[in-house]
Amino acid sequence: MCGRFAMDKETNDLIEEFVLDGNDYRDWSVSYSIAPTDTVPIVRERRDKDSGEVTRTVEPAVWDFHPAFLKDSKRPNFNARIETLATNGLWKRAFASSRCLVPMRGYYEWSERDGLKIPHFLHGPDDLLAAAGIVAVRKVDDEWIVSTAIVTREARDTSGAVHDRMPVFLPADDWADWLNPAPLDAPAMDETIVRITTASERMAREVTEYEVDRRVNNSRTVDPADPTLVAPVSA
Repeated sequence: MCGRFAMDKETNDLIEEFVLDGNDYRDWSVSYSIAPTDTVPIVRERRDKDSGEVTRTVEPAVWDFHPAFLKDSKRPNFNARIETLATNGLWKRAFASSRCLVPMRGYYEWSERDGLKIPHFLHGPDDLLAAAGIVAVRKVDDEWIVSTAIVTREARDTSGAVHDRMPVFLPADDWADWLNPAPLDAPAMDETIVRITTASERMAREVTEYEVDRRVNNSRTVDPADPTLVAPVSA
């Protein structure tokens, strides 16, 4: 996954789609060109320390995974490879206890033709895909900063024809298990990887693609609010 996606669901739709309990993220603006270090909506569950009650919320997170122990880096950490999720020290702790979903309309990948970068928009049969993600929280001065990375895997089917990596998309019946805030031990992490690998392969078969305008190639100059960025180009 090269690092750009589109999210055009309004907050109320997110709340309804994911059956959330509160903390509706009203500052979210629809964007058809989300890039690393942008703020994105994520869905996660947290358990109240006193009551034990689990609450599912939608909230903002920076798409640049930055746990408290990590020194500042010029290179953003926005994708976490599923192959090293349980072993890499950068991802392991979050995978064990701080998982989330990153909703998206679809994502972009690029191929090359006649020396040109050709953008493709990859999407599911519905208007919403849910990518597995992990979360880190750190305190900067007096502010708590939430950040996230999207879990990626070897691409399959249509996605694999465009790029060698893709997000780990989860079907709705796997959302609850992935979001469960209960910590995972080593065997449970291995079992979870097997389960989401299988689930994401089912989802990969539903992903299709089409070419879009090359305006999307430059994330700095494109208008992220322009819905025509995800429109197919004319043959």
